[in-house]
Amino acid sequence: MTDPSARTLTVTGGRGHVLVVEDDSAIAHLLMQYLSREGFEVDVAVDGEQGVERAGDIRPDVIILDLMLPGIDGIEVCRRVRAFSNAYILILTARGEEVDRVIGLSVGADDYVVKPFSPRELSARVQALLRRPRQDHAVEEPVRRFGSLVIDPAAREVTLAGEFVDLTRTEFDLLETLSARPRAVFERRRLLEHVWGSEWYGDDHVIDVHIANLRRKLGDDPSASRYVRTVRGIGYRMGDGT
Repeated sequence: MTDPSARTLTVTGGRGHVLVVEDDSAIAHLLMQYLSREGFEVDVAVDGEQGVERAGDIRPDVIILDLMLPGIDGIEVCRRVRAFSNAYILILTARGEEVDRVIGLSVGADDYVVKPFSPRELSARVQALLRRPRQDHAVEEPVRRFGSLVIDPAAREVTLAGEFVDLTRTEFDLLETLSARPRAVFERRRLLEHVWGSEWYGDDHVIDVHIANLRRKLGDDPSASRYVRTVRGIGYRMGDGT
């Protein structure tokens, strides 16, 4: 049996490339075995520094990231990785650590799984991330304007009053979905289906956290929102920028 405490581990497969950043050797080995049986190519790093290094070296499709790591923690790993990688990041968090979960999503993670978890559920969440709808850049879509907010779907760029807004992939996908049908009200589950895919399952609260992060980056006051408006008891819709 290969020792998960080694500096890095790689198991090859064809469904996608997953980097597991986890210092618990039992959990790391379990994930490596299960995901490789599911057809993924799997790398394992055992601390935060190694995780950042491996993410830069191998450019994985998905990073499974424990928040409690020796050295730099998972929050800092996520922040550093987001500076150069657009990989999906799924964080592992202990039950009840709501604050850490929210912070993890605020610095660029896409989803989270609470420990203890079943390998089957985690694998399903990884597959759901990889099945998320991808925008076809071959089709040029017109630039969308909402007051001083400009959204360029083809370039996946957003500017506000002429300044570039640095959004994560999930934040952009949510804004792109809302702005494509600005008069429509999207229920949380509908937004999940549009952005994460119809087979995604998990806590709907993940939508609210990403929306809060998006609003913060747009300088959008939830009580008088110009861009992403809450429709009480239903969900969200796009505002006109006024």
